Amino acid sequence: MPYTRITLEQGTDDWLAWRTQGIGASEAAAILGENPWKSRRALLAEKCGLARRDFNSAAMDFGTRTEPEARAHYVAAVGVQVEPACLQSTAHDWLRASLDGLSADGTRVVEIKCGPSVYAKTAQDRRPPRYYVGQLQHILAVTALPGIDFWCYLPGQPPVHVAVARDDAYIARMLVAEAAFWLEVQDFRAQRGR
Repeated sequence: MPYTRITLEQGTDDWLAWRTQGIGASEAAAILGENPWKSRRALLAEKCGLARRDFNSAAMDFGTRTEPEARAHYVAAVGVQVEPACLQSTAHDWLRASLDGLSADGTRVVEIKCGPSVYAKTAQDRRPPRYYVGQLQHILAVTALPGIDFWCYLPGQPPVHVAVARDDAYIARMLVAEAAFWLEVQDFRAQRGR
């Protein structure tokens, strides 16, 4: 198995502490310069404890509240039970992912998005927005799976399901960038004696 399952409830203090000790999927786009809302530099400041991370935006709260309903619709549509899971790579202990859904046998993974903006963009383009590519490929790097389901859900609208294939060239480039980023974090922490 390319990963270890970590027994943590997402959103708890223990989960947040675990996330600070590695790089999560949602951080990949910032490291690669593909996140329109957060720069690599801003993420580095957060990881080094120089800036506070804000976890409570209205969009995030909506997504958190809506995700169980979205997951239930996904399970009904694909016929495979999935549950949230926290995974840590066995190859790189800093490579981590908090998954919205993973099947018990580890062969199917889903990333769920519930916001109106991502829903509209995905419904129109029939592919995930560019700023989510890093997150999806990071999850595939951790799980070693050939693909991931991108599930956009908005109450009252038909769900949008996009199958996203693994991109090994992208993953190779991403892992180099993430390893360099994590080394910077470790160097900073070592200098500060943390």
